[in-house]
Amino acid sequence: MTRLRTVFAGHPYRIAAAGALALAGLALAWYLGSPLFIRTYADEALPVPRTPAPTFGTAPPNASEPMPSTSAGIGNASPPTSVVLARGQLGFVDDLHNGKGEVRIVEAGGRRFVRFESVAITNAPDVHIYLSRDTGGRYVEANTVYLGPLKATNGSFNYEIPASADVAQYKSVVVWCRAFATLITWADLQ
Repeated sequence: MTRLRTVFAGHPYRIAAAGALALAGLALAWYLGSPLFIRTYADEALPVPRTPAPTFGTAPPNASEPMPSTSAGIGNASPPTSVVLARGQLGFVDDLHNGKGEVRIVEAGGRRFVRFESVAITNAPDVHIYLSRDTGGRYVEANTVYLGPLKATNGSFNYEIPASADVAQYKSVVVWCRAFATLITWADLQ
């Protein structure tokens, strides 16, 4: 203790440097550790298929034919349908990196989505979602399609798959931490 006093005694720059170093250490510890304790939540519905907007004030193509009735279908319209193309369960990597819940590839109205359904994913800094041609959580950038940053650690949410992606080629959804090049969790699709 006396040695520590002599190091800092009469040296205000050393005291300031030690204080700045301690603050930087605390900030780094918060950046690295806080995601393990912070949970975020999302509850998105599956997007409904796009339908063309009705045009008003235009004559039908053949003026002798009557316009279809718009009131007849009210209340009788069936809900938009979606088709599950593939599904898988989030996997366990280790005690710090894992997830639970189902991941689906869903087609709705000609658009395709990766749907996280009632999931719980371990948080980490800089987490992103990818479609991968590999299985088992293997991440190789050349074999993936980037979908976006993780929207939430818990809940249900969607990522639209680019129209140019051939879904049949992709075998898994990978949840990847870019900051540390670490697999958080994955789901092999079947």
